[in-house]
Amino acid sequence: MGRDLSALFDPKSVAVVGASDDPAKYGHAVAAQALRAPDRRPVHLVNRRGGTVLGRTTATSLAGIGEPVELVVISVPGPGFEAAVDDALACGARAIVGITAGFAETGPLGLARQQAIADRVRAAGAVLVGPNCLGIADNTTELYLASDRFAPGGIALLSQSGNLALELQLRCAPHGLGFSRFVSLGNQADVTLVDLIEDAARHDATRAIAVYAEDFGDGRAFAEAAAAAGKPVVLLTAGRGTASARSAQSHTGALTTSADVVAAACRDAGVELVATPHEMTVVLAALNGGRSATGHRTAVCTDGGGHGAIAADAAEAAGLAVPELGTAAQQQLRTLLWEQSAVRNPVDLAGMGEQNPHSYGDTVGALLALDEVDSVVLTGYFGGYSAATGGLGGPAAESGTAGGGSALAAGELETAHQMAVHATRTAKPLVVQSMFPDAPSCRTLVEAGIPVFASTEDAARALAAMTTAETAGLPGVRPLPPAAAPLRDPGYHGVRTLLSDAGVPFPEAREITGEAQLLAAADAFEGPYVLKALHLLHKSDAGGVALGLPDRAALVTAFREMHARLGAASYSVEAMADLTDGVELIVGVNRDPRFGPVAMVGLGGVLTEALHDVAFALAPVPAARAEQLLTGLRTAALLKGVRGRPAVDLAAAAAVIERLTTLAAAHPEITEIEVNPLLVRPDGALALDARAVLA
Repeated sequence: MGRDLSALFDPKSVAVVGASDDPAKYGHAVAAQALRAPDRRPVHLVNRRGGTVLGRTTATSLAGIGEPVELVVISVPGPGFEAAVDDALACGARAIVGITAGFAETGPLGLARQQAIADRVRAAGAVLVGPNCLGIADNTTELYLASDRFAPGGIALLSQSGNLALELQLRCAPHGLGFSRFVSLGNQADVTLVDLIEDAARHDATRAIAVYAEDFGDGRAFAEAAAAAGKPVVLLTAGRGTASARSAQSHTGALTTSADVVAAACRDAGVELVATPHEMTVVLAALNGGRSATGHRTAVCTDGGGHGAIAADAAEAAGLAVPELGTAAQQQLRTLLWEQSAVRNPVDLAGMGEQNPHSYGDTVGALLALDEVDSVVLTGYFGGYSAATGGLGGPAAESGTAGGGSALAAGELETAHQMAVHATRTAKPLVVQSMFPDAPSCRTLVEAGIPVFASTEDAARALAAMTTAETAGLPGVRPLPPAAAPLRDPGYHGVRTLLSDAGVPFPEAREITGEAQLLAAADAFEGPYVLKALHLLHKSDAGGVALGLPDRAALVTAFREMHARLGAASYSVEAMADLTDGVELIVGVNRDPRFGPVAMVGLGGVLTEALHDVAFALAPVPAARAEQLLTGLRTAALLKGVRGRPAVDLAAAAAVIERLTTLAAAHPEITEIEVNPLLVRPDGALALDARAVLA
């Protein structure tokens, strides 16, 4: 059920320690906000000097209040914070909001102080938000303990940045979006992002969860909580750079960046990952109505060919499809539109809206009702007629359509209501792009829960967010298996044995150190042979691999030459695999410090890093998800058969991926493990090389 945060969001009483009459101090802003709802619960102001703050008599200490206080906000200088926490716990506080800074963000000593405080709070059975936070607010319980107001609505905003939270509020307002609650995460010494997501998931008034986070803490727990929320989670994050891959010792580690890990976690958890506050607002507006498309087929409706073509391109760039409508659908649209209208998709009214504004609503309604359409975008001039008469300066006011302008505006408003009715009759998404998003007719749509955007790319991004992901129905974030006995031998043959025991197939092989063992290995299985020098980081680059040695003599010659050149401590003699019609893949797992084991699959062999055609997912990866990752590669056509080559055995490759990623997830001591290449042929899959790196 998660932690009980009821005292945090709906306390019986509140005290603000550090309340001040000085507008420059944060204690002034929080106190002013807290007093916005004095009748909902007792609000006590505490200032060690006494006197009045905001016209109210203050207590000089929490003990001086004379009664228990359930939630205490502490905004005092750093040296006094610990004592204030102890006073709050002594007076029965079940929740504390720590505004005061100067803890983990300052270094190890600050972190130690912060940890000691959090331990005392937990021992007392209380909860702590912060320290170093900007407060909280809950519009559903009239709890206002942040410096700014947040318009009421259905979004829970959990943010590590106060300014970004304010920007999101400003951007959300034109879309009619507001907030159920706001929490400034601060240092997450006690109450974490995961705790807040779990609580927001249980909060009836919250319809979507918006997160800005730089530090996930336990990233895997974040993904699990988001996947289980049952509500849309939209994430804006920063710092997704490449520095984490610099010290990697394998292809998997070198190719796995922080950005890849976060994106993989979001895909698996069903989280909408965005890059800017603007994009976050677009996605929140799209998800606000709770509508989703079950397919990618989008119908574009426009009143001008240019807007239609641009919208179709934007939809396809966002991963949607704009297919030609069937004959029956085109004939139906012909009965609604005039002769010059285009009905194939995009559907172009071709000026009919100026003659009959209701043609917008009639066409949108018909498109939403088609079985071959999953979503609809209306793009172009709609809104311009009511914008003109509404004083918004629309072109109709300047073009001399006077006389008819008011009639067109009235008709456009009527058809806006008509579109809203059509939208309520289906679960399919309808998104509108308008040159006049603030026009009365567009505001009518927004009030009905239909998102309206000024830009075509925003409309396309919104539709993409409303389209059900292809991974639906698959386990979002699979639990980690129990830890297995640690790997003791990270050498080549030790790793091979570990993977073989897990069901990963390899060719026959023997480890040798001299010619006598070399000849014994040659007698153990037939050629052609492969010879590898072991304990080299990149064997192929160092000339430590000889392939296709046809017989014993060739094997001995290759060994003598390689040993004279490299002097390796040991070598591996292996049966040469049949490469006919095969494709080389790479399968690996890199253990991220925040998100745990992260799997990578892609085109393998010696060109892995050059081609960089890879995909990521949280490990372990089930076979069905593994097939999706493979078929989503840029070079997936190679797997399906091209230019007369047969398709390879995807099911066999997916089975290896599941086995390897499950094994890696059960071995926390392994930081990197990979099979490269994994040879996949029409009749199965075979691991040809393996490597592991221990922590």
